[in-house]
Amino acid sequence: MKILYPLLAVLALVALGFLGGWVTDLRVVFAIVIPYLAAAIFVVGFVYRVLRWARSPVPFHIVTTTGQQRSLPWIKSSYLESPHNTAGVVGRVAMEVLLFRSLFRNTTTEIRNGRLIYGEEKLLWLAGLAFHWSLLVVLTRHLRFFLEPVPAFIGVIQTVDGFLQVGVPSLYITTAIIILALGYLLLRRLILPQIHYISLPADYFALFLILGIAITGALMRHFFRTDVEGVKELALGLVSFHPVVPRVGVSPLFFAHLMLVSSLAAYFPVSKLMHLGGIFLSPTRNLANNSRMRRHVNPWNYPVNVHTYAEWQEEFKDKLEAADIPLDEELKATEAAAVSADDQNGQRPRIAI
Repeated sequence: MKILYPLLAVLALVALGFLGGWVTDLRVVFAIVIPYLAAAIFVVGFVYRVLRWARSPVPFHIVTTTGQQRSLPWIKSSYLESPHNTAGVVGRVAMEVLLFRSLFRNTTTEIRNGRLIYGEEKLLWLAGLAFHWSLLVVLTRHLRFFLEPVPAFIGVIQTVDGFLQVGVPSLYITTAIIILALGYLLLRRLILPQIHYISLPADYFALFLILGIAITGALMRHFFRTDVEGVKELALGLVSFHPVVPRVGVSPLFFAHLMLVSSLAAYFPVSKLMHLGGIFLSPTRNLANNSRMRRHVNPWNYPVNVHTYAEWQEEFKDKLEAADIPLDEELKATEAAAVSADDQNGQRPRIAI
């Protein structure tokens, strides 16, 4: 059910987008109202989550390290794995964001012949890296619909991305890579029992949603052509806050594609996809490991009215006496008398451990 329900939800969104494209009177809702609403939810939700994380108190440095901390001059420290200054922290976060450094060190475990075996899992790192970089290139290419004139660097990216010239129009390399990477990530959750066990419906929903966006985009480019000028006219109208009703030549498949994109934007702030902003605010990543170089004092410390044991004993003295529980003063007096008696007898007091 945790696979079927997310899949049915994405298919329902596709069908809803097709309906909005077929019915002329609904085109305004699906091409203007829903994208604006999704964009507003995305911006407000993203800013709210980031501000909430930024306001969370981090009184001490709780850095996650995998290398030697800087200490004595003759001990070599790990500059990126255990950074001690701001430059090292910036380098570490950059390596994490651009190259997925921690995922590169990810390991897998399995039992072979009754023994627990640890091994590397570089394929997951490669698929994740390929997916994210391909997604960045795809988003950059789509800027040609929202900008007029189109910057020159976007044309360069399009030329490099489609240099194989497979088919007409040419197949973009990132289109194939992003679909293959998403397919691997989905197949991994379906096949590996330990990954399938810990996967939630939200995990499958995000994968199906992004995969649906990639597939509908590829179908529009290579199989079901649409009015590209009408799409750009709609996009320019949305970003300039002068929306226009899409032309008749804009196919219903585009509305399905737009519906999935809008759903992803609205779902983004409440999903695990918010690691896009959270990675920069993670105290285990963005703090220097310099606890041996300087003392960190909790800035939120404040005087606390403590209730000492002596005060507690005085408060409940009558109840302790009624229960024949010796008071602290009586215990000290009994122990002092026992020590004195042992000294007089020439015996050394015994120490209970």
